Amino acid sequence: MLRLKIFPLLAVLICILLPLYPGMAQEFSTLDVSKFSFPSGLTANATQSSIAWAMNEQGKRNVYVAAAPEYQPRRVTDFLEDDGQEISSLQFSEDGEYLVFVRGGDHGGGNASRPVNTNNMPLMTHVAIWTIELATGKTEMLIEGDDPIWGAGHQLAFLKNGAVWLKDLDAEKAPHSIIQNRGSLGELRYSPDGKQLAFVANRGTHSLIGVYNDAQTPVKWLAPSFQRDQSPRWSPDGRSIAFVRTLGGSGAALPLLEQRHAPWEIWIADVTSGKAAMQWKAPETLRGSIPSTQGGFNLHWPVQEQLVYLSYEDGWPHLYSRDLKTNTSTLLTPGEFMVEQLSLHPDGQSLVFAANGGDLPDDLDRRHLATVDLTTGKFSWKTSGEGIEAYPVFTGREDEIAFFSATPKRPLLPAILKEETVELLGEELIPDDFPVADLLIPKHVQFMAADGTTVYGQLFEPEGNGSAKPAVVFVHGGPQRQMLLGWSYMDYYSNTYAINQKLAEMGFVVLSVNYRLGIGYGYEFHRPSGTYYQGAAEYLDIKAAGEYLAGLNQVDPERIGIYGGSYGGYLTALALARDSELFKAGVDISGVHDMDHRYDLPEGVEVAPDYEEAKQIAWESSPMPDLEQWTSPVLFIHSDDDRNVGFYHSADLARRFDELGKPYDYLVIPGDTHHWMKFSNMVQVNEATVNFLHKHLQP
Repeated sequence: MLRLKIFPLLAVLICILLPLYPGMAQEFSTLDVSKFSFPSGLTANATQSSIAWAMNEQGKRNVYVAAAPEYQPRRVTDFLEDDGQEISSLQFSEDGEYLVFVRGGDHGGGNASRPVNTNNMPLMTHVAIWTIELATGKTEMLIEGDDPIWGAGHQLAFLKNGAVWLKDLDAEKAPHSIIQNRGSLGELRYSPDGKQLAFVANRGTHSLIGVYNDAQTPVKWLAPSFQRDQSPRWSPDGRSIAFVRTLGGSGAALPLLEQRHAPWEIWIADVTSGKAAMQWKAPETLRGSIPSTQGGFNLHWPVQEQLVYLSYEDGWPHLYSRDLKTNTSTLLTPGEFMVEQLSLHPDGQSLVFAANGGDLPDDLDRRHLATVDLTTGKFSWKTSGEGIEAYPVFTGREDEIAFFSATPKRPLLPAILKEETVELLGEELIPDDFPVADLLIPKHVQFMAADGTTVYGQLFEPEGNGSAKPAVVFVHGGPQRQMLLGWSYMDYYSNTYAINQKLAEMGFVVLSVNYRLGIGYGYEFHRPSGTYYQGAAEYLDIKAAGEYLAGLNQVDPERIGIYGGSYGGYLTALALARDSELFKAGVDISGVHDMDHRYDLPEGVEVAPDYEEAKQIAWESSPMPDLEQWTSPVLFIHSDDDRNVGFYHSADLARRFDELGKPYDYLVIPGDTHHWMKFSNMVQVNEATVNFLHKHLQP
């Protein structure tokens, strides 16, 4: 059996030889377009009107700060190696004298606090809490730990080894544990005066919200029950805590293939007595179920008599205001768009968020900023046009807003919105050889799946109207994601956007498909029945994308490929297994493959009435039953410290290929995670992807 491996040297040689092919004169390399700037973790300090963010520059991740009124970016850390160590939890102390951040781990995956060892050193790295004294620039590692939060003065609470720890930066006392309790502790929240600490203790069957005062006072549990309590939010006066309550326990073995309402409620507890009462209950509809978009419940308590929360009840993820005097709720963000990335003004009188709405008909595939005045309910769009604006925060300087800005050609940079003027920060951080001018502007397209579902996407069309171009379908992961008409605000999808641009530069027509289960197009598109291991109906959208490309005049229908990662790897595998005649080659990156064990139960456990049917459908929803008819060449790529999709998914599928005598190419990245934390690994994956598709679709 022939089995090939992509070696880095071979990948480099192919890149060198590609310009020798007719019609393949290259304007930029895969490496060039992979050098996109990527900021994250934007935070602000109202006291100093300062902002800070982390910047990933080809794997070198550092902290930058900028202060009003000039907002000149200044790098304040010196991490100058491509070592795979992310920066997260960036926060100013209230007085603006310190910044705290976490270095290490992979906070976009499971087991986030476990070290990431992309350099494969004999000894592991750390997930550690670091502090920066901004006046002096002194930067130091405080202690191994995660999820820090500021309390009164310069007190830091954080998680370490399953306990809550404390360190006062103004005191000599060493960091020490203050809460040791059963279950998984998390969601730390200080009271407004910084003297009390709320936390969640998840004990499996249920979860409790506790309040810590000091070492001599017992933890106060708020309305303990058989349910799961989460998302504690202090009232502005510090006397009450609002929280979300969902069902606990395991419940009866109800039919597995039926959709049903997932209930949730908002409660308010008195901190002194521990007693609580339900304040609001979600409508008992499918749309009224627990919101499953980024940001979750988005529960906030901006002023004493008002709560703000997110609900999907009208078919779109919208913000609502709850008047605690009248016990009534008001929709704050009407319209057919989704709300995410909410931030409150320091005075509690207004909020800002990102949403896929605006004046242009294709804004559904963008993000723009909007505000709501909580005193009047006035809703206003703050940005518009063909750019992408995300992760807004108020600077504390009147209504000034900091955010991340991108366009179809320019990757993300920090920006400041002053009245109606946008000022970009750090344009010099984009490398000189990054090919901004050579990139394409994708266009919004729609087409129909076989069952009548409208499917959305972005089409990258290379220059020249000649026929017989090869084409590629790109399939995102998640699946709760949405690809945009520009550089994504997520690092993983900024990278795939770069790959799509490179493929288009190589002469491919590329269709990035937003299939059902994704966000941004309403509840019914996001939460349809019969999908994933319950029928894989979303594959109809992927097949429709391939057929849409095949119907374009400039596309050779005999040279259509596909690639995707994570959930997109799963759908790539389905496409190659079910429709090798349509999809002639594919790259399956970190794919989910095994559905057979979704419903495995210990002997003697109560079984749902449709258990056997559901188990059979799960099997049929995977690529495994169709491996015999899989004839298209495939490249499997997976890192072996993947914390989102177990490495076994690819290992088991490769084993089945071995048993069937089927050829495949593969690339295994030892020590990295699902998100390619090391830049050189990301570039290796990108080059392997475009080279494989070139080899099989551009002979």
